[in-house]
Amino acid sequence: MGVLNVTSDSFSDGGRWLRSEAAVAHGLELAAAGADLIDVGGESTRPGARRVPVAEEQARVLPVIRELARSGIAMSIDTMNSSTARAAVEAGAIIVNDVSGGLSDEGMAAAVIDLDVAFLVSHWRGHSDSMNSAAVYDNVVNDVRRELEYRVAELVVRGVDPARLLVDPGLGFAKNSDHNWKLLAHLDVFTAFGLPLVVGASRKRFIGELLPAGATMDARDFPSAVTAALAAQAGAWAVRVHDVETTKAALAVAEAWKKGAER
Repeated sequence: MGVLNVTSDSFSDGGRWLRSEAAVAHGLELAAAGADLIDVGGESTRPGARRVPVAEEQARVLPVIRELARSGIAMSIDTMNSSTARAAVEAGAIIVNDVSGGLSDEGMAAAVIDLDVAFLVSHWRGHSDSMNSAAVYDNVVNDVRRELEYRVAELVVRGVDPARLLVDPGLGFAKNSDHNWKLLAHLDVFTAFGLPLVVGASRKRFIGELLPAGATMDARDFPSAVTAALAAQAGAWAVRVHDVETTKAALAVAEAWKKGAER
């Protein structure tokens, strides 16, 4: 999954692709580099980010989705708003990626049922302006597993087709660095759900903490690619990344390694 932030304040590239023309061009670049899916978002979810009015979010993402759809690009819509999900799917998106797992907007479950599209459900404990205070766990792996499992069950009870669900442990959302690494080291707990697992570690703060002080955001791409390859080895269905080219190379190594073990 190639990340396409049509935002002014995303932590890694805010403002870079805010103009529709620039966003479309970058989406095509991500696809050409090997992304199977472009994840288009119009609202930053970095720590401390403020909500964007729905009309503004849609004005950012819908022209981009329509144009990329004309080029045959497969896309997901990264949104917490059910009305944006509906409009984005109508424009050409095929997956709804909601970092709140449908908790932010009560209408999201009904939307994905009506749309009959895949729904990526993340572990979530609150919006960006308050989530850091919720990063308290007895055992982060067990707690996140239980809360995500409960959320999936709740969605199924409400009528969401379980065959349409994907899950994400929500790295960086109400989690500190130690929490993130523990979750990554125990991805088997989440693949055990029997649902496609998506991992989004790319360029996040806990990746940056591995680097020397003052390192650029781009310097996070190599360790992000290594993390993506390890996640794939652990059974992730997809990895959500900013640098597709480097990640594809790392994934190729992981795949060759796996094939070598089968001989």
